[in-house]
Amino acid sequence: MNFQNLTHIETPDTYLDIAFGKAKKTVEKVREKTKINEKSRDPRLEKSKKIETERISTIRNILYDRLTEILTSFPSIDSLPPFYRELVKCTVDYAALKKSLGAVNWAAKKVNDFFRLYQSKIAKTNVLEKVNDYRREFYGRISSVVKRIKEELEYLEECRKIMKGYPAIKTSVKTAAVIGFPNVGKTTLLYKLTGSKPEINSYSFTTKNINISYIKTKDKRIQILDTPGTLNRFNKMNNIEKQAYLAIDYCADLIVYIFDLTEPFPLKDQELLLKSLKKLEKEIIIYASKGDVLEKEKIADFKKKYKIITNPDELKEKLISSLS
Repeated sequence: MNFQNLTHIETPDTYLDIAFGKAKKTVEKVREKTKINEKSRDPRLEKSKKIETERISTIRNILYDRLTEILTSFPSIDSLPPFYRELVKCTVDYAALKKSLGAVNWAAKKVNDFFRLYQSKIAKTNVLEKVNDYRREFYGRISSVVKRIKEELEYLEECRKIMKGYPAIKTSVKTAAVIGFPNVGKTTLLYKLTGSKPEINSYSFTTKNINISYIKTKDKRIQILDTPGTLNRFNKMNNIEKQAYLAIDYCADLIVYIFDLTEPFPLKDQELLLKSLKKLEKEIIIYASKGDVLEKEKIADFKKKYKIITNPDELKEKLISSLS
């Protein structure tokens, strides 16, 4: 699922400026093309009605379309796959998001209601001055409606920025999560498994996002998630760590856990992370990285404690057979 297409949300003044500006240009064209019908009982009134109806119609169309575009670009949270539903709830204020979308929906309906009301008033009046009075009333009431949802629009834009950063995980595809502490060789392994070569950094929190790639065979595709490992409790995790935890919990069919016996992180901490992952009750394949620089005795001793794989090709075959 991809959240990149969420509509950028402007301020109320921006939406009103766009609508009023477009209406002004539209009216100028209508005024030039509309000739006074001398046979009409009141030619000036008839022309004014046509111009002002076109004006408020243009404003209605732009505002209604912009507001409904916001509503349709945001997914129905309750119908999202469980991973994304939980991700929304733990990264934004779920109640405030629903309330804000409800406010935009209310505003869109009010725009329609006021258009129909003032379209009818303009059509029925026989007084020229009333036409302009109704247009001014329409402007005032429409402006009030849009400005009334200022805070909700601001919050939806905050949510959009957060949700735009969600990983585009295919929740219906067989998935393995590659997990380990920073700099234990996750990205290198990912490249050997899939041919994907994400950016590699040396700072402590290497995985800035969940990197996604695929093992492809003739008849299948396995999704591989490169996820950061942390010993933090869920409520202490940052947004990327929360994304990773939820992806592992809801999307991963199995886990590839990487031990680095050169110990950029103490082996004790690496074992604690493995222990915490076992609570998820998923199949775990243990892979020992950097085997080419390790002493054979060290690998042999470690194999006495854990059933491990040290060869990327062997791991790839294991993933394909396990996720058939």
